[in-house]
Amino acid sequence: MILKPITSEKAVKLIDMENTLLFQVERQIKKDEIKREVESLFSVKVSAVRTHTRGNRKFAYVKLVKTNPAIDVATKIGVI
Repeated sequence: MILKPITSEKAVKLIDMENTLLFQVERQIKKDEIKREVESLFSVKVSAVRTHTRGNRKFAYVKLVKTNPAIDVATKIGVI
């Protein structure tokens, strides 16, 4: 389950430069579950999902395909 989008300076840079969204997710969730959830919530296609666990939190870097700009999704959810 996706908990919240991350709105840091690094997250905004990832949106602009790499077409990638950054979310905090539950620690037990797997990459394929993250991919399915993002695709169903925002009606976009995901090309790759990377995860990073820091402390007791897990972050998901969700890269979208070129035809779906991450800036549009970020605007819709209020990151930018």
